[in-house]
Amino acid sequence: MIVVTGGAGFIGSAVVWKLNKMGIDKIIIVDELGMDEKWKNLNGLLYEDFLHKNTFLGYVQNEVVPFKIEAIIHLGACSSTTERNADYLMENNFQYSKSLAIYAIKNNIRFIYASSAATYGDGTNGYDDDESTLEKLRPLNMYGYSKHIFDLWIKKNGLLNKVVGLKYFNVYGPNEYHKGEMRSVVHKAFEQIRDTGKVKLFKSYKQDYKDGEQKRDFIYVKDAVDMTLFFLEYRDKNGIYNVGTGRAQTWIELVTALFNSLNKPVNIEFVDMPTEIRNKYQYFTQANLKKLRDAGYNKPIMNVQQGVDDYVKNYLLKNSYLAMSSD
Repeated sequence: MIVVTGGAGFIGSAVVWKLNKMGIDKIIIVDELGMDEKWKNLNGLLYEDFLHKNTFLGYVQNEVVPFKIEAIIHLGACSSTTERNADYLMENNFQYSKSLAIYAIKNNIRFIYASSAATYGDGTNGYDDDESTLEKLRPLNMYGYSKHIFDLWIKKNGLLNKVVGLKYFNVYGPNEYHKGEMRSVVHKAFEQIRDTGKVKLFKSYKQDYKDGEQKRDFIYVKDAVDMTLFFLEYRDKNGIYNVGTGRAQTWIELVTALFNSLNKPVNIEFVDMPTEIRNKYQYFTQANLKKLRDAGYNKPIMNVQQGVDDYVKNYLLKNSYLAMSSD
């Protein structure tokens, strides 16, 4: 059985979708559905059972898991970069992850977990997935810190050669619809163009970057999933790896790709960035993919125009989810 925590979420449901396409349905989805429409990500997916995250944690901590686990793909977490409840993030993102890792190692279970590019902070120390430099990183928000300290815990306990941590950069694509303010700019901009014909982007507050020319490594969810499942197949590959495109592109390039996909003229309005996030904002991210490529991952990676085209034409315009598509 493959356990996917956060399996009803954005990347998690996409992982289950791809496993289904590979002919795998012996899957346990672990999540918390709450009051939003995250459940719609599950519609059409094939899996063995659904467990609330607290139920699964209880099974693990009491060592009474009622099924044999082959692998745990741990994607469940509070992913809000503006979450202010630090205790909640420590419990949900750090302590929960520790419990699963300990159980997996003890029972010889493949353990793949989600870290984040947010751990890199402002990029002063680069974007190399080199575990020897982990201690130098300084995340800008509590979410990034909660991911960072789990990476450090893995290293401190000598587990880097036993597990896989994945530092996801800016992922966008179908099944993110429930994420509210944490949706990608692609989805938010799509709605803005649909409703107003224009897109609002944050102004820059650094002289090195003009408005809209802040850069991020935007990766389409289908590529992020392929990189994730590479480590399910190749179990001799361990450590911490970046999951991105290796190419930083501007917000203007991103929304221009969206306007192009919709055959509409580019219309951008620059607005003030909220003061509470100005000192926590990443102006540049770019994944170094050498380590991933050296590990043997050789699939081509979509650029922004290719990813946005697929997202818009096959999902957004059709109001469609991954499991609803014939793709």
